[in-house]
Amino acid sequence: MAEKFLMPKLSPTMEEGQISRWVKNEGDSYEANETLAEVDTDKATMEMTALKGGTVLKILKGAGDTALLGETIAIVGQRGEDITALLAEVSSNGSAKKAEPPASAGGEQPKAEEPKAEPAKAETPKAEPAKAAAPAAGVSESNGRMIVSPIAARMAADNGLDLRSIAGSGPNGRIIKRDIEEALAGGTQKSTAAAKQFTPSTIVGASAYHDENTSKMRSVIASRLAESIGPIPTFYLTVEIEMDNVLSTRKQINANLDDDSKISVNDIIVKAAAMSLIKHPWVNASYQDKHIRFYEQADIGVAVAIDEGLITPVVRGANLKGLSEISAEIKDLAGKAKSKKLQPEEYTGATFSISNLGMMGIKEFTAIINPPEAAIIAVGGSTPTPVVRDGQVVVRNIMHVTMSCDHRVVDGASGAKFLQTFKQMLEAPAMMLL
Repeated sequence: MAEKFLMPKLSPTMEEGQISRWVKNEGDSYEANETLAEVDTDKATMEMTALKGGTVLKILKGAGDTALLGETIAIVGQRGEDITALLAEVSSNGSAKKAEPPASAGGEQPKAEEPKAEPAKAETPKAEPAKAAAPAAGVSESNGRMIVSPIAARMAADNGLDLRSIAGSGPNGRIIKRDIEEALAGGTQKSTAAAKQFTPSTIVGASAYHDENTSKMRSVIASRLAESIGPIPTFYLTVEIEMDNVLSTRKQINANLDDDSKISVNDIIVKAAAMSLIKHPWVNASYQDKHIRFYEQADIGVAVAIDEGLITPVVRGANLKGLSEISAEIKDLAGKAKSKKLQPEEYTGATFSISNLGMMGIKEFTAIINPPEAAIIAVGGSTPTPVVRDGQVVVRNIMHVTMSCDHRVVDGASGAKFLQTFKQMLEAPAMMLL
């Protein structure tokens, strides 16, 4: 029986998808678990895979077209079926209207770890991660930026192609996979450089947690603050931290490491935050309306700036890992983020986040909490500053850190105690060994 093939939810934050290319064309038959199309989402290029066999009877959204979740992108069924009624229904409902799945639909959506993604009302496709894209730079006539599909950008990067030398054949001059394939067929040599693979030595899943019923006082506080301040009643705490010992420790560690393995100041900050969270569980928690959720390990979200905005890859169980492993994992995750290769479980479910703009010359700023986390710290640059110590004016490297706190979970005192511990660990790095 012919059915509508709907755009599924391929990532937790996806609201629409753009067809990168159809792997199967009109009239092509397919088996269960075969890939039918590749879709560019907000985070990566994903594959849509059929759960049962059939034939692509009509493609309604071609390469370069965008579809909302649940929007019909094709008609599938058995070869020779009459699809006139289905086409008329799609046309009368409007191309952007979400359709209800028919009773015979056997579709399902990929299940992700918390936070759980709400399933789209799609029929048969399921999501599989595609080999995602590498970022591309270039120039177009319209806005100074080249329009490139993620799959094409990845292929160009893998084969050492200069995208500026390729004319796009997709909508609005978009460079698509077919253009890269034609360029490669023309004799362009593939680069032999291979990316260094990272394999974590400590395998840690998403943090286990336990829930405690919200007390009446905490419920009243949360309700009143939410009504008076907003959906997340936020307050800010700022602390100055002497970073001389961190800089000295980093120098000693890096003297014994090769260039690819050297650690950064931010790696040490991540470790210190993770250790501090374990000592202050109210900061490593989230507000769940009727209860407070306390996490048993520190899953740290590390903000990474990419062309499209900001994403926070997660270092799972950072409190259990050494500096070298944290450093290697952050480099690996940041590389995936910039090339849109992150999978949903790698950027969702953090218990606490860190945003560091110090390397960009920012001295002090505030960051926005990433729900449902209860706090985030904004890290400024470390600057040589005259300070008074034991009656003498001396120069110390001072770093400003501001913590944004969800007042429904974190009170001023608990936030201040966390920052005290965080400050102590950075000013005396050996504290992280306790």
